[in-house]
Amino acid sequence: MADDDISVLIVDDSALMRNLISKMIAATPGLSVADTAMNGKFALEKIPKCNPDCVLLDLEMPEMTGIEFLRERKKRGIQTPVIILSSIAESGAAITMEALGLGASDFLQKPSGSISTDIATVKDRVSELVLVYGGRYRRFKKKTQDTQAALAQTATGGGDNAASKSVFSINLGLGTPPVPKKITPIRQTGKIEVVAIGISTGGPEALRVVFSKLDPDLKTPVLVVQHMPPGFTHEFAISLDKICPLDVKEAEEGDEVIPGRILIAQGDRHLEVSRIGAKVVVNLAKSPQVSGHRPSADVLFGSVALLYTNRALGVIMTGMGKDGAQQLGNIYREGGLTIGQDEASAVVYGMPRVAYELGHVMEQVSLEKMGPRISEIAKNSRL
Repeated sequence: MADDDISVLIVDDSALMRNLISKMIAATPGLSVADTAMNGKFALEKIPKCNPDCVLLDLEMPEMTGIEFLRERKKRGIQTPVIILSSIAESGAAITMEALGLGASDFLQKPSGSISTDIATVKDRVSELVLVYGGRYRRFKKKTQDTQAALAQTATGGGDNAASKSVFSINLGLGTPPVPKKITPIRQTGKIEVVAIGISTGGPEALRVVFSKLDPDLKTPVLVVQHMPPGFTHEFAISLDKICPLDVKEAEEGDEVIPGRILIAQGDRHLEVSRIGAKVVVNLAKSPQVSGHRPSADVLFGSVALLYTNRALGVIMTGMGKDGAQQLGNIYREGGLTIGQDEASAVVYGMPRVAYELGHVMEQVSLEKMGPRISEIAKNSRL
């Protein structure tokens, strides 16, 4: 185990699974196994000792389940990020959403079939998520330690100037922002009639923050593509509806796009819009993946740009890769408005970074301000 490795605590009641997951983690450069635990109770005991950067958590375990662990973790103020890795599939989607509501960062399904062979199929995705969430938390811990050390040095009178510079660089911590290209809209912005959001890794928690802060009087309909497996988006929409002042539901074929309602794209279905008479409805399609995804933010943004032209607000948020970055530019070119999540608040500054560098993002917004800013722009139809 290298000193700079991201360390992982593996929590699963199956000794075979703990062994297989441990081998997967150990085989990934930059990752190492901090420890293993057979249930939530032992995990809580081991976290202070091994100080992991990330926890891989099963949900169904004896003595203390994953849900019980998350509740206790919250009570104790443990900040270590948790990724759910569970065999609970569509039938357990509600439990998975409960886990996210209790503070889990993300989730993955264990594959069905022969465990010893099929678990390898999720190796890349497991490693990817651990690197993202564990790496982010490791950087947070280091910044905290560096800040405390700098303040202690200042308090003892040692190297005032150096300490001040150190704290400043820690707080800034973003590097030089990219310079966006410039594109020219073909028409002036009209009254915003729809908000389209594309989001991926880090999205479940980010959308909770955004939706909880939307203006209750917002009448503009909202369409969302969140990369998520089929079977989970229904429960995800229900969980968001509980904390959002607007109505939230999973999109169904032919659903009307109406004021004050948020529609979440179904897992494994692209979300598009079309006009039938005076109505705008959503269409769900299982056409090929776009930008590596179905649903795809590029598909949503492209469809919205085509139908609403200069009357749309496009929002691109945290996520790996570049889905949505290209077609967000079509909303901009048509005269619509576009905003992107900023680097400091994004779990993964991938999708919004690419969109910004392409010149497709007109304004960058922090996660905490995103809900109020969307409401403000939608109401006023201007940045």
